[in-house]
Order: sequence, then structure tokens, then C-alpha cells
Amino acid sequence: MARKLLIRDLTLRDGQQSSFATRMSQDQVDRVLPFYKDAKFYAMEVWGGAVPDSVMRYLNENPWERLEKIKAVVGDSSKLTALSRGRNLFGYAPYTDEIIEGFCKNAIESGLSIMRIFDALNDVENVKSTIKYVKKYGGIADCAVCYTIDPHFTTAERLKASLKGKPLPKAVFSNEYFLQKAKEMEKLGADMITIKDMSGLIPPSRVAELIPLFKKNLNVPIDFHTHCTPGFGLAAVLMAIEKGADIVDTNIWYFAGGPAAPAIELIYLFCKKMDIELDIDMEAVAKINHELYYIRKELAEFDAVKKFPNRFNPLTDKLPENIDKLFDEAIKYARSNNEEKLLHTCHALEDYFGFPEPNELVKNAQIPGGMYTNMVAQLKQLGAEDILTKAMELIPQVRLDSGLPPLVTPTSQIVGAQAVNCALDLRNGSEMYKNLSNQFISLVKGEYGKTPIPVNSHFREKITGSPDEIPYDTSKYKMQPNPVIDGLGVRVAENEKEILLLELFPLIARSYLTKQKEELHSKEEQVQKEEEVQDEAPITGNVITSPMPGSIYQINVKVGDTIVSGDTVLILESMKMENSINSFFSGKVKRILVKENQRVSESTPLIEIE
Repeated sequence: MARKLLIRDLTLRDGQQSSFATRMSQDQVDRVLPFYKDAKFYAMEVWGGAVPDSVMRYLNENPWERLEKIKAVVGDSSKLTALSRGRNLFGYAPYTDEIIEGFCKNAIESGLSIMRIFDALNDVENVKSTIKYVKKYGGIADCAVCYTIDPHFTTAERLKASLKGKPLPKAVFSNEYFLQKAKEMEKLGADMITIKDMSGLIPPSRVAELIPLFKKNLNVPIDFHTHCTPGFGLAAVLMAIEKGADIVDTNIWYFAGGPAAPAIELIYLFCKKMDIELDIDMEAVAKINHELYYIRKELAEFDAVKKFPNRFNPLTDKLPENIDKLFDEAIKYARSNNEEKLLHTCHALEDYFGFPEPNELVKNAQIPGGMYTNMVAQLKQLGAEDILTKAMELIPQVRLDSGLPPLVTPTSQIVGAQAVNCALDLRNGSEMYKNLSNQFISLVKGEYGKTPIPVNSHFREKITGSPDEIPYDTSKYKMQPNPVIDGLGVRVAENEKEILLLELFPLIARSYLTKQKEELHSKEEQVQKEEEVQDEAPITGNVITSPMPGSIYQINVKVGDTIVSGDTVLILESMKMENSINSFFSGKVKRILVKENQRVSESTPLIEIE
């Protein structure tokens, strides 16, 4: 009897997020859903990750309706899955059990079957509540162990650190480390375990070690997830299949490869040769792919690769003999654990079909592709592209200083943004860590959970003001304000789902829901214009200006308040980080020159002090 392999299709969530900045509209999703119903994937990842934020932020759509509309068409033919960050859900700060329960309950009621739960620190305590509530409401708890690697330090760097009395740590992220995390999650009730390689950094040889180890020591199905960015993806998935993975994650052809997962069409060909049953309707997959070709053209401005693979349908296109032979050879090399030849053969296949070449920069930097592109975008926004090399060099040090967090959302953004800040500090003649994001402070303080190695107490005191680890206290959590909208007589959030959006995405949801209410009640104009709130009278007092581009997240003072130098007057959201803006002056607040939600550029006047 042929062995059966289950496929989780990522196209409508991770696929479009990795390659097209999560810009698929509901209309575009709707065009492929009837074919998905016929395709009968084991699971379809359609929600979570960046989807709820992006559909509100960029598409003016309701995240809950996205999930419900997909469920209405697909029904029970595939399990719908989502990605969440454990106790952090989609944000940075940990949430209370009440919010986690409400989120899990509503997601499952809206059509979700499987919640993939991960924690950026691999702190198992942070996934406990989500496991409990997913299972309470009838969902499947898929717990992900985040694969990461130790930072690379040269012999000279290690020697220098030892001479200073601060030896660098030995390898932390061993096979036993990952297995122990998986065992702890299984004990908490995980229904399946995913090896989640969000960076595409896991080579086939490591897969060959981890999959058998997990299969031997765990009693739940094992899913394998990776990306193709550095060039390991296709070979790693083939190795996972060979070594007994129960489920693998793939994308459909035109949304596959490059920063995304490998193509299901290539996995189908491998499985045919390995006598492995997929139980997927590949004719329906071909129909989805036909539509994705045109959708990808529509998403051209967001296309991360801008290179279409060659047209191919494994059901109708005959492969040249030499290419067909490459599939056989790749299988042979996987079975003999010959990593070098396996990678070479898989790269030859990807080259033939027109998929992007391995990104050597990302491979050598050993950081997620998304983290790298985020850093480039941040530096471009700041007009400081010249310090990219230095910022990249500082990543291992910043990561080590902050407890060696895995580089996955959100810690990859936190570490990357802080490395940029440190590079700017050095360029400006200051010592590192002069400029800090609130999120980096929270990470070092201990508010996100236990880091893989303890943070040095002296460093923690330097960053946070206290040498002690201080976990986040959810008992002090305050719900987001839910005001009545001027002129409408209704609150921004009027039901449980809207309240959850407001809690999880305060800035974006407030703007989105307000706009929805205004449109529904036809009370105001649809288009909201950005405006600079500046009185015509000249500024005569001292002025606090914005140190960087961003959005005004929160204003902490009002006209007439007396402040002293060092007081935090507002919070600026920049590069997805919350930055406290402090006054350099003492006096009275004469004028507030901006409003909450307003975008500002560097040096924009914010507050006038007299």
C-alpha cells in the first residue's frame, strides 16, 4: 500500500505574503476558491500572519469576512489554517487570556480548523494559553518549533571576547534543543508539531537528522515548513518527505519559489516517482494556477521577484529525458544523504523551470530574507543606505546581547531595527544603544518571555534601568479606548470581533473601523486626507521635532501641561517599532502641532513648548 503524504497549501497566506506583500484582494481570492474546493488539499493556510493587518491597512477589507467567505466556498473539503504568535497573537505585547480566548473562539467560529501557534523565543509558556483555547473550541493545535541557527563568530572574535572575560556562548540550537521544545508542546496538548523554518536556512542534512528524531520521540504528526530564498527549500522538502514527514507545506506554481515555499507541482512529480500518494486533484490545481498567472500580473507592483517561472502543467507537459532524470537523481541523493549533489540537482531543476536563483546574500548573512529587505527599506527611508554593511555586521552582537532570540517575526524586526539604530549611533560618533525602540527595551527586560540564553544583568540594567528580568504583567493590561465616533453616535468597535480587531491592531483597526462606520452611515466623506495640523501663527517657543519618519501613535500631553526635560510627550510608530519621543525642554505645552494617526517626516515639528 502506497504511503500517503498530506499537503498544506500556503498560497493564499504565506505564499502571497512572502512574494506579494499580502496584497491579494477578496475579489482575487474569490476567483480561485471554487477550484480549491475541488483540489482537496489536506489544509489551506488562508489567514493569520500579516493577512488581518494588511487587508485592513491596504485593501479596506474585513479580516473576519476574509476567513468566513473562504469557508463558505471551500466548506469541509480542506481544513483552513492560520498562523498566530502564541501569547502575542499578532502584536508585540503579550495579551490576557481573555483576549486570547476570544480570538481563538471567533476564529474557529468563522471557519478555522487548525491554528499554527509559534513563539518567537521558542518559549513554550507563551503558547500554552492558545493551545488550551484552540482545543476548547474544537480546533486543532499545530505547535511550531522555530528553526534557527547560532550566530557565526570567527575564531578571532571568540578569542577577543574571552580575553575581555566575556566568552561567547557555545552552540545553543542543537537537535536536542528543538526536540525538547517539541516534547514540551506535545505534553501541553499539541495535535501536531511543525518544524518551522521561516528563514529557509535549514539544509537538507539537518532535515535528515531532525525528522527521524521527531518521528521517533513524538506521537503526533510532523509538518515541515521552509522557504526557498537561500536555495535549500526544494531539496529540504524532498529530504523531509524521504525521511518520513507526515505533512509538507507548498505553494502553487506561480506563487512558489524564491522567498516562498517550493511548488506543489514539483513535489507531485517527486512523489509519483517515490510511490507516495498525495490524494490531490491536480487538474483543479492547474485551474487555480491558470488564474494565479493573471492575479500575479495584477500584483506586479508588489512582486518581490518579478520573474515568472516557465509555464508548466505536470499532467499534460512531457519532460525532456535529461530533466526527468534529474528528478530520479535528486531522489537518489536524498536517500544517500548526499547534500552537495542533492542541492546541485535541485538547483538545476529550478533553473530549468525558471524559478529564482538562490539568494547568496541572504544565505551568507544567515538571516531571513524578509528581515534583510526590511532593513534595506528602513535605511532607504532614513537616507542611510551607506551603513547597511555595518548594520548587517552588528546583527550577531545585538542578537547575542538580547538573549539570542530566533530571527522570526517579531524578533527579527526588533533585532534588525536595533542593529540599524546601533549602526547609526556609531556613524554619529555615539556608543551603541544610545537610540532604543520600546520593543527592544521590552525584549531585554523580559516582557516577551524567556530568551534562549539569559540576558547579561549589566546589559539589562543599561537598557532598561534594572538588572532584574521583569516579565510582562497582564494584570495591568488596559483595553484599547473605544470612543464614540464624532457625528455618528456609534462606537468605533460595536461587537466582539471588532473589539478584538481594535485590541490586536489598535492603530490600523481604529482607522479602518472608523472609516467603515462613516461609509455605512454616510455621514462624512469617504476619502481621508493626510493633513498637517499647523497653526498659521509663527512658532516662537521651543519645538520638539520628529527624529525619523513615522506615524503618531499616541500623544501623552495636552495644551497647558507643565513638563520637564526628559518627559515622554508622544509615541511615534516607525519601522513597525514604537519609539518614545522625549522633550529636551522644560516648560508649558503651548501647541500640539500633530494629531494621532498622522504621518510625519523627519524633523516635522510636533509640540511647541513655552
